[in-house]
Amino acid sequence: MIMAKIKRVFLMVLDSMGCGYEPDADKFGDVGANTLKSIRGSEKFHCPNMERLGLFHIDGFAPDPREDDYVGEPEGVYGRLHEISMGKDTTVGHWEIAGLISEKPLPTYPEGFPKEVIEEFERRTGRKVICNLPYSGTEVIKDYGEEHLRTGALIVYTSADSVFQIAANKSIVPLEELYRYCRIAREMLVGEHGVGRVIARPFEGTCAADFKRTAERHDFSLIPPRDTMLDELQKAGKASIGIGKIKDIFAGKGVDDCEYTTPTVSNADGLQKTSALLPVDFEGLCFVNLVETDMIYGHRRDIDGYANAISQFDKWLGGFEKEMKEGDVIMITADHGCDPGFTGTDHTREYIPFLAYGKGLKKDVSLGTRVGFCDIAKTILDMFEIEARDIPGNSFKEQILA
Repeated sequence: MIMAKIKRVFLMVLDSMGCGYEPDADKFGDVGANTLKSIRGSEKFHCPNMERLGLFHIDGFAPDPREDDYVGEPEGVYGRLHEISMGKDTTVGHWEIAGLISEKPLPTYPEGFPKEVIEEFERRTGRKVICNLPYSGTEVIKDYGEEHLRTGALIVYTSADSVFQIAANKSIVPLEELYRYCRIAREMLVGEHGVGRVIARPFEGTCAADFKRTAERHDFSLIPPRDTMLDELQKAGKASIGIGKIKDIFAGKGVDDCEYTTPTVSNADGLQKTSALLPVDFEGLCFVNLVETDMIYGHRRDIDGYANAISQFDKWLGGFEKEMKEGDVIMITADHGCDPGFTGTDHTREYIPFLAYGKGLKKDVSLGTRVGFCDIAKTILDMFEIEARDIPGNSFKEQILA
């Protein structure tokens, strides 16, 4: 039997769009979380294209003719995946999608960073630190921004994720200087204190009433300790393009340094840059992260905002599908949950959805519930006929290729 040849895969991560709490959610305090269920109930939710591919045929859901835009037979591949890694954050989620399982959780600091870490950071940067607590990114600049303006001290804070975040006003700390401080922190924070990400959080404004974060956030991630799908693609001579914060998440490892690998300032920007690749002749992967669902809406528990952002993606998807070529596949997934209808402002331990469509794929294929986000990596590599024995997971290529 001759299967369709796949030339390009567009892997879209709708950051934090989980689809129901996992069996081990009690260990994370997340029993009951369901990001997709929460946004589905919003009047802003309008996703006929993903529904047509099988979004509500995923385990745990069912089409509802009273509410949904499409209730016919699915035209795509659909399913959900259970995370193996011990975590529920961006780094761990993306790494597992790319075939790297994190058996130990990355360190978190619910009471702030230890005194010795802060003192060493102050010594190396020459600036004092204020806050050093878990905090909302918008609230922390309201509460500490004016003190920062008066003193020049850096606002260091964390969250329930494994992050060391540094906020500074651009009028006090120029952007490149803030990035330099982040590189200092990244150099320090290894081993026992090896947080997943050091994040630059620049902001503007003159007082608490008008402080506003800018779009110049930059993540400085741990280098993946082993090769991933991205490295295997490069070794095989295939493209490994990253759009959004993909390059940051993998600290550049395995991501092509080319004109198409680029950060983004918004979801709309990321979608435009993805569409711009449709006429480009390449063979391999375009890996895209769309962060606004998580950063702007999930953590702020804005159900309608989240639903609207997903609906905007769905509208783009309808146009993108029409322009796809023979040998193109689009895959849509997430990296964790961040249920805007749940308690608190933390990520949530959830299954991730998986949808796929392409002229070379079968229609109405249910993958059920699979264990391991890494099955995505294994499948993509298998599509490109790359045998990577060190990448965990089980390919479902034969189930879905026509």
